[in-house]
Amino acid sequence: MEGGTRPARWRARPARGRASGDDEHAAKDTDEKRSPMAATDTVAPPTGTIRYWAAAKAAAGTAEEPYAAHTLADALAAARDRHRAEPEFARVLLRCSFLIDGDPVGTRDHHAVQLADGGTVEVLPPFAGG
Repeated sequence: MEGGTRPARWRARPARGRASGDDEHAAKDTDEKRSPMAATDTVAPPTGTIRYWAAAKAAAGTAEEPYAAHTLADALAAARDRHRAEPEFARVLLRCSFLIDGDPVGTRDHHAVQLADGGTVEVLPPFAGG
């Protein structure tokens, strides 16, 4: 191996896993390298209904609309985006409390509140005299 050159028999060898007949090994290598989360990345989010009450209903211009979101935070962000032409809507949401399928959210982080398929999010602005 004078001058750092390889013998001809080494250069003629195909790259590992690339020779004909090794296609199944290449496919297996690719499958093993896939992220375990890849299958869940494409899962459609749960869908349900957002119901607006009182001032929230007036600001949204509708009594209810559908959601497609994994969390309450995602559903509210999408609702703000849909109603961006009504700036009062975002201000009203800041004062609202929320019920998820009849259960109060309270002070829980909206990113941690999971939504269910077929669920209902109730948007409740503060009520006077209560």
